[in-house]
Amino acid sequence: MRLTPEERRTRLSACKVGIFHLELRDSYAVGGERSAFTRWLAGQPETEAEIAARRNGWGALVGSITGRGGTVRRVRVITEPVSDYIRWEHEGTALNLEFGEDVRWLPRHRLPAGAVFPVGGNDFWLVDDDRVIVGYFDADGRPSGRELITDPDAVADCVRVRDLLWGMAVPHAGYPLPPA
Repeated sequence: MRLTPEERRTRLSACKVGIFHLELRDSYAVGGERSAFTRWLAGQPETEAEIAARRNGWGALVGSITGRGGTVRRVRVITEPVSDYIRWEHEGTALNLEFGEDVRWLPRHRLPAGAVFPVGGNDFWLVDDDRVIVGYFDADGRPSGRELITDPDAVADCVRVRDLLWGMAVPHAGYPLPPA
């Protein structure tokens, strides 16, 4: 089942236990991030309006989940040396942590040999361990769609990968970026 961005947000915010997000790309070209990333590349900080938008958007969603006892976790599988985009994400993760999200980093070279990712190797959101929202991206990192999957075997594969990678990944505070 294909989802709009609004449907994805509604399904994430309706979780009862928690959500887990697996990110597998070294860069994304998400429309709402473009200007902030471009300014960061030029050495300019995030604007107050961008910070407020993050607080009112993602921050509010995370706060609503954690406020009722749920968890919001994310693993970012990254290539070292890291891309500029990953450096920017790493710097901005402090705000995610402030919202109540737990973010970990996993260098790609530390993955088990022959690691296979579920849902076609795409990024995914695991919601309450009973459904998955897959995020599709084109070759340039632009979002190209979202799909809800409830197939028990696919969900179980995502739970297995989450459990494996969560234990291997380094908490944000313990992962200083390697030099460029």
